[in-house]
Amino acid sequence: MNEKFRKWLEGEGDLLEHVSDTEEKPYSSREEIKHEVKRINDRVGVMSQGRHLIRAERRGFYALYRIVAVVSCVFLIGVLLFTIANLPRYGEENPRATEVTRRYVEKGIEETGAVNIVSGMILDYRAFDTLGESHVLFTALICVMILLRMDKKNMRHGYEDFYTIRDEKYFDISRDSIMRTVGLILIPCIFLYGIYVLLNGQNSPGGGFSGGAVMGAGLIIFASSFGFKSVDRVLPGRRISFITLAALSFYSFAKGYVFFTGANGIPNHIPKGVPGAILSGGLILPLDIAVGIVVCCTMYGFYSLFKRGNNGSD
Repeated sequence: MNEKFRKWLEGEGDLLEHVSDTEEKPYSSREEIKHEVKRINDRVGVMSQGRHLIRAERRGFYALYRIVAVVSCVFLIGVLLFTIANLPRYGEENPRATEVTRRYVEKGIEETGAVNIVSGMILDYRAFDTLGESHVLFTALICVMILLRMDKKNMRHGYEDFYTIRDEKYFDISRDSIMRTVGLILIPCIFLYGIYVLLNGQNSPGGGFSGGAVMGAGLIIFASSFGFKSVDRVLPGRRISFITLAALSFYSFAKGYVFFTGANGIPNHIPKGVPGAILSGGLILPLDIAVGIVVCCTMYGFYSLFKRGNNGSD
């Protein structure tokens, strides 16, 4: 029998002599009670005042939000109505509306070196718009990555088993022999066709957007047929992000140089080449390649993020 317990039975010791008293001691005077009540009331008052301030800030924010929203809508409606009021009436001949089109058709090959007038228009005359569209794709990829990325914090909170079960039982088709065989046959053809469309955009229908979409579809089929690990060996997520950033940077600096020289009447010394040849169109072919890389990487990045929660950068 325990010695301490034996002494307690014989009345020689106390089992609770070393246990601290955690209960609150009663107040010894009315002054202490009043002081404690005042302290509690002050604390409740501060908390109540804080809640009132938060509610006031929320009301002010929502009021400002409504005012800004109404003003923005009214301003946008006014701009659209003003634009519509200045449009030519339906059926009227407007020489100013046909000047640009006539310039594209008559001077397009001479000024851009591209047989395909559409490519000459979007990558030469209106290359600034295409630059914005490419940056929109890159921004969309970043936003989706922020929203859907499965980081280590989520893995620690128990999501790892869920995603593993989901991938293995419901979405993993890379072990299917039929899928792998069909992919082995189709993937080289898809990439070859995508490269052909990409490199001939200045001479025929195609270019960066269509060629990049074809190659992006090829990457998606490759990942579905052989698994993400096979793609990650060649194109891990960080490398894809770096390639996309490099393509956008090249596009920005190249067209920035052309814009600067053109606006100041300075020759840019970029040869147009022979119309109809592969190496023609001046900067159109390199810009097509840059746009195609952005589109391809964006498509595969979306697929990877929606499929497994990350783009292979971990």
